[in-house]
Amino acid sequence: MSDSQTTPKKAPEAPAATGERADLLEMLGRARHFLRFTTRDLTDEQVGRRTTASELCLGGLVKHTASVERNWAAFIVEGPSAMGDFADMTKEDLARRNDEFRMLPGDTLDGILADYARVAARTDELVTTLPDLDASHPLPKAPWFQPDTRWSARRVLLHVIAETAQHAGHADIIREALDGAKTMG
Repeated sequence: MSDSQTTPKKAPEAPAATGERADLLEMLGRARHFLRFTTRDLTDEQVGRRTTASELCLGGLVKHTASVERNWAAFIVEGPSAMGDFADMTKEDLARRNDEFRMLPGDTLDGILADYARVAARTDELVTTLPDLDASHPLPKAPWFQPDTRWSARRVLLHVIAETAQHAGHADIIREALDGAKTMG
């Protein structure tokens, strides 16, 4: 047998991002880092604890942010069908959506962070390989979107960056209330 028959071939690596794409990935990567950093040195029980009046916990914020990024990346590729019709959400759909914000039986911090890493890797690959950041789709029908609006891949990525940064800020408040640790300062 030759080496080519016994040694598996490596998948080709995605090209390195440059210019605008590198800037988008750097900002998204920074926001992701701060969100993940808030969970450092904590147990599964601690990341499930609520420390404010809201339903939010650190594990739930990471789960939700991963889900949001996963869904928006699918939107970039598939369009509004990837996100479903929010007007037709059932009680079960709403319950599943609410479960993103809390630690469920069987959830672990390691598992949640691993899922988030997979989502992030997929999004990063998409950003570097997408033929055109101007490619757009109509937004799905939802009460929070203006009707007949289109978002480009660029606009979606900016939204994901903003949402991730916002949730990193939420996580910082929850962590400080939990044990006094701060992300910065």
